[in-house]
Amino acid sequence: MPDSISTAEAGKRGELLACEELARLGYAILATRHRTRYGEIDIIARDNDVTVFVEVKARRSARRGAAAEQITFHKRRRIAAMALDYLAWTRSLDTRCRFDVVAIDRFEAAGQTIRVIKDAFQVDG
Repeated sequence: MPDSISTAEAGKRGELLACEELARLGYAILATRHRTRYGEIDIIARDNDVTVFVEVKARRSARRGAAAEQITFHKRRRIAAMALDYLAWTRSLDTRCRFDVVAIDRFEAAGQTIRVIKDAFQVDG
């Protein structure tokens, strides 16, 4: 990824790649960059009858670990709070949902990989 692009632009590019991959796998994209009072959900999608909250992580190199390893316990809790906020806002609290991750390693470089991790984490309580 060239140094001249901003973090926000890199985020948009990563989310676009993630949306393309999810659509290829049959997901219906409902929203991107959805703002809640707790922060922003990268992608909200439907996979059959399940609402899926997707976190996108992209890494240029593995120096600080793989993209999928970058979602901390605190981040998982925030994603869950954002998901609950979204479900309440859409009056769909009884809807089945899950949390997926799209991990993009070697972002915008030779050998780039995009991996969709279904049901990447569970949140209790």
